[in-house]
Amino acid sequence: MSARHGFGQALRAEWTKLRTVRGWVAGLVSAALVIVLMGLFAAAASTFSCSGPDGEPCAGAKPTTGPDGEPVIDDFSFAHQAMTGDGSITARVTSLTAVSSSDGRAPVEDTQPWTKGGIIVKASTTPGSPYAALTLTGGHGVRLQHNFTGDVAGTSRATPTWLRLTRSGDTVTGHESSDGATWRLVGAVTLPGLPSTVRAGLFATSPHHEVITESFAGASGTSYPTLATASFDRIDLEGSWPDREWVGDTVGGGPGGRGGPGGQGAGPGVGFEETADGVTVSGSGNIAPVVAGRGGLGKTVEGRLVGAFAGLIAVVVVAATFMTSEYRRGVIRTSLSADPRRGRVLAAKSVVIGGATFVTALAAALVAVPLVRAVEVDKGFFLFPVPTATGLRVVVGTAALLAVAAVLSLAVGTVLRRSAGAVTVVIVAIVLPYILAIASVLPAGTSDWLLRVTPAAAFAVQQSLPEYQQVTASYAPADGYFPLSPLGGFAVLCGYTAVALGVAWHVLRRRDA
Repeated sequence: MSARHGFGQALRAEWTKLRTVRGWVAGLVSAALVIVLMGLFAAAASTFSCSGPDGEPCAGAKPTTGPDGEPVIDDFSFAHQAMTGDGSITARVTSLTAVSSSDGRAPVEDTQPWTKGGIIVKASTTPGSPYAALTLTGGHGVRLQHNFTGDVAGTSRATPTWLRLTRSGDTVTGHESSDGATWRLVGAVTLPGLPSTVRAGLFATSPHHEVITESFAGASGTSYPTLATASFDRIDLEGSWPDREWVGDTVGGGPGGRGGPGGQGAGPGVGFEETADGVTVSGSGNIAPVVAGRGGLGKTVEGRLVGAFAGLIAVVVVAATFMTSEYRRGVIRTSLSADPRRGRVLAAKSVVIGGATFVTALAAALVAVPLVRAVEVDKGFFLFPVPTATGLRVVVGTAALLAVAAVLSLAVGTVLRRSAGAVTVVIVAIVLPYILAIASVLPAGTSDWLLRVTPAAAFAVQQSLPEYQQVTASYAPADGYFPLSPLGGFAVLCGYTAVALGVAWHVLRRRDA
C-alpha cells in the first residue's frame, strides 16, 4: 500500500468519525452560530443619540470624510487666495508655537509634536476636500502631507525654514530650504481631479494635548485643545492669483477662541493677521485621519466578528475531545491497529479537524459580516472603510485562526489525554490573554507583551485599520491595534501549534495506547 493511499484512507476514517458523532457536529455548528449571533447581538445592543437643542441632528454626529471615504479631522485656520492653473507659493516660517489652558487660566506654552504651521494647496475650503500641505511641525520637522493619510518626512527642523509648494496639473511638489537659496526636494504627490482653481495659502493648527494614565485597572485619559501660532514672511506667489489679497477661514470650525483654547484672555485668537513683516496665523484642530478607539461611534469589520473568540472556545472543546475521547473509550487502540504509523493518524486527525473548522468558521464569518453590517447601517453608525483585500484577509484570517487553534487543541489533547486539561490549557493560552488585553484591565505595555508571546497574538489577523505615524493616539489592543502584524501574529500561533504537534507525535510514538 502506497503512503499516499494509506494517508487517504486515514483521512476518510477520521472524517467519518467526525461527521458521525453528533456531539462534534453540534459543537462545530454551535461555533458558527455563536460567531453570527454574538455579532448581531452586539450590533443590535449598540446605540447612540446626538441632537441639538431643538432636536435636530447635532453637528459631528457623522465624521468628515476624506477623498477615499475615510473619516478625517480637517480643522485649521487658513489664510488663502485663489490660484488658477499652475503656480507656486513660497513662504518662510519664522516661528511656530502653541499654547493651552487646561484649567481655564492664562494660556501656557504647549507645543505638541504634531502642531503644524505651513503652506497648503487645497481643492476648496470644504472639510475633507483633497489637499497637499508642506508644514513645519512641533516635533517632527518638515512634512509633506496629502489627502490626510499621506506623509513624507523632510529634513529641516529649525526655524526659520523656507517652504515651497508648486502645482503642475494634478501634481504638487514640495521643497524646503534653510536659506531660501538652496532647495531640497521633500516629495511630489498626485491629487487626482484637482480643479483648475484651488485655494492656496498659509495655515496653522494644533491637536489636543492628551494625557493617558495607565494602571492595572486599565487606562484613563484627559485631553484639552491647544492653539498654534505660526508666523510667515518672505511670501512669494507665482502664477495666476486673481484675488490679490488674503481671506481668512476656519476650516472645519475647530475649537478655540480669543486668547487661546477655552475663551477670552491675552494672546492671539483663531484666525490670521497681516503685519508689516508678513502674516501670522493661529488655529486649533488637526489635519489627519481619525483613529479608531474606545468609545468611538465608528464600526470596523473585525467588530462584526466579535463572536470569534466565543466560537473558538467551542472549537477547542470539539478538537480536544476528537482525540481524548478515543483514549477514554479505548478506541485509540483500534485506530492504531488499523494504521500502525501513529504519526499518520495524528496528521490525518489534524487535517480533518483543521479543515472542518476552517470551512465552518469561514462560512460563519461570510454570513456574519454582511448581516452585522446591515444592522450597523440601519442604526446610523459610521463604518470605517477598508479595501476589499483587507476585508477578505480579516474574514479568511479569522477562519484560519480558529482552524490552527483547533489543531493546537488536538495536539495538547494527544499529550494530556484528558479533555478538561487540554481545553483549559488552550483557553488559558489563547482566549484569556486576548480578553485581558482588549478589556482594558491591563496597562497597554503588558497587553502588548501578552499579544506578542502567547498564541493570542494570532488575533492580529483581525486588525483592519492602519496605524498612522502622523497621528498621536493610543494604538493599544483595547483600541483594536495589535503589536504584531497580521502575518507575524498568526505565525506565533502556528509556531506554538508546530511545537505542540511535534511533542504529540513524539508522545504518541513512545507511549502505549
